[in-house]
Amino acid sequence: MSSERSRARFGTPSAEPGTSRVEPGAPGAGSAASRAEPGTSRVRPGTSRAQSGTSRAELGTSRARRISRRRRILLSLTVVLALIGAAGGWVVYQNSYDLREQRVTIPGSAQPLNGVLALPEEGAAPFGLVVFVHGDGPIDATHDTFYRPIWEALARAGYASLSWDKPGVAGAPGDWLNQTMADRTTETLDAIAWARTRSEIDPARVGLWGASQAGWVLPAVAARDPGLRFMIAVSPAVNWLQQGRYHTIAKLTAEHAGPARIDAAIADSERTRKLLREGATFEQARAAGAVTSDMTAQRWRFIQQNYTADAAADLAAVRIPVLLTLADYDINVDVADTEARYRQLIPAGLLRIEHYRNATHSLVRKDIEDSTIKTILFAVAAPRSLFATSFLDDQRRFVQDVDRTR
Repeated sequence: MSSERSRARFGTPSAEPGTSRVEPGAPGAGSAASRAEPGTSRVRPGTSRAQSGTSRAELGTSRARRISRRRRILLSLTVVLALIGAAGGWVVYQNSYDLREQRVTIPGSAQPLNGVLALPEEGAAPFGLVVFVHGDGPIDATHDTFYRPIWEALARAGYASLSWDKPGVAGAPGDWLNQTMADRTTETLDAIAWARTRSEIDPARVGLWGASQAGWVLPAVAARDPGLRFMIAVSPAVNWLQQGRYHTIAKLTAEHAGPARIDAAIADSERTRKLLREGATFEQARAAGAVTSDMTAQRWRFIQQNYTADAAADLAAVRIPVLLTLADYDINVDVADTEARYRQLIPAGLLRIEHYRNATHSLVRKDIEDSTIKTILFAVAAPRSLFATSFLDDQRRFVQDVDRTR
């Protein structure tokens, strides 16, 4: 940069005398072009110098401008890189949790379970344990990292978390679409029995957490294991068929469908129920026009094995504290029906219910879930903020309250 500045200064109008002389052999050097024609006034001495000095000044100014522009570009790039670095650091920070995760293999009655045991970063073992039971779909142990903010909240109350890949997911043996709710119950009981043998876990402080379809598994596990400490049920249903009908109507209503379209969907649902009762094969159901284009034979079999599920009897046998979390914008589950049934079947002294106004079925904030861009940004840059306000803190407080009272 210093040499560029020197050249710019030397090209200013105050250049040293003689620097503007035309070199020999240059156009006009020693020719008539350098002198005035006969009868005309002679060119004033020093004119060529002034012109040359001006051109050099312009050259110097141009160079200075280029240098200034280069500096601005470099400064802009520096700022951009600094912002990228800061953003990257923020993303890393937001996706770092106060947890120590261990990959574990859990012996199971049907097949081994590929699990993750997430221990609190702080505190001393043995820790309490929350066993996670997934909802519907092909879900891995961390639910694509969705569980980690919940695990961290529970860790702050002194609880570890245990979860596993569904059979057939992320290389795990088996096929979750072959499972009944009874199979999932057995699987969960196997995981609890294994966890109680671990030195890091306090066997007397084991509880359950489950979402959506887990609503048919949690009560069955709690009814069969009297040693469990608590149950956290997130957006659960009670009756499979009732939940399916509600979802059909609620989804169409959200799409502003008219009465005729809703009536047609209900008629289709009734036809499907009839085929299920008759034990129709997938091919028969497809021929009858009772399945959607995305329905597979495996999914049809899964529904056929589970469509009679009802959690009422098991809920009536639950005798541990229950936290029921419900979202006001849930189009998957009839939260009013769920709340009424839980109140009816679980003793009032054991039941705590939390409603979340700006939340969907997954307890994600509705304003975020309604926007694909927002969902991606929050999932990457602020995953804890995905959830409804106080959802994470409420779970931490619940398990702390259980520990204080039991």
